[in-house]
Amino acid sequence: MTLKGAGKTETAEQPQQEIPRFGPSVKARMQNLRKILENSFIADLEHHAEIRSTNDRAIECGALADVNLPFLIIADRQTAGRGRGSNRWWTGPGSLAFSLLVGPETVGAAAASTCGPRRSGLVGLAVGVAVVDALAPLVPGHEIGIHWPNDVILDRRKLAGVLIEVLPDGKHVIGIGVNTNNTAADAPEEVRRRVVTLRDMTGREHDSTEILLAILRELQRQLGELVRSPERVTERTHELCLQRGKRLEIVQGERRIEGRCLGIAADGALLLEVEGNPQSVYSGVVTQP
Repeated sequence: MTLKGAGKTETAEQPQQEIPRFGPSVKARMQNLRKILENSFIADLEHHAEIRSTNDRAIECGALADVNLPFLIIADRQTAGRGRGSNRWWTGPGSLAFSLLVGPETVGAAAASTCGPRRSGLVGLAVGVAVVDALAPLVPGHEIGIHWPNDVILDRRKLAGVLIEVLPDGKHVIGIGVNTNNTAADAPEEVRRRVVTLRDMTGREHDSTEILLAILRELQRQLGELVRSPERVTERTHELCLQRGKRLEIVQGERRIEGRCLGIAADGALLLEVEGNPQSVYSGVVTQP
């Protein structure tokens, strides 16, 4: 299904059974998708009732010559949502999952000129700040912040996750999953105690369109900061880092680094105090010993 308007094109797959988000009918859904297009910085979007992974679809779109950037892919349900490494992302009924494909100019020279984990790390921090700033007004009085490198934490449990992937030509795929109107009671047993949802925390359902628009507004702001002054993004991430002062263990393959977290460095690294000396960590799986 395609609808053209205001110089933009929106594409959606016809759902097989129901439209659980963005409207109770095709008409309402298309109105909300148009609202997203007209009130955000994205150029085009796709909506899928079900998809394997929005990031996988964004990577596919990155190879197309005629894709308009920034390009947004939204899904009601992911059957193979991905987190970092081999981790899977749980997309419960009612949650929000989307990926944004952007060009290298959108992430700025600081991110584009670095490579590997450092490049995706800076972008990931900017995205994490954007998600926190968009969602914090919905949960006043609660502690919300960032766990390096890619988690948004609400009252010690995971509310949202970020996955950044860099394509060979410098395009970035920004994947975001937020536990919105789903409930932790439906989560797999192995993650149930570690996740939280907006619905569970506030006792009410939230407008998925408005949440998505809020995240996109903050994302545009933070990516702009990354272009103009990346140090302001890392300073803000340092303020929001909930791991400061805690002992962490970083697993990098066979290597393990253990130390007290000092926060986030100006270049986006996680700073650990190891045997009395500060050490910068740019990648790895974080655990608490």
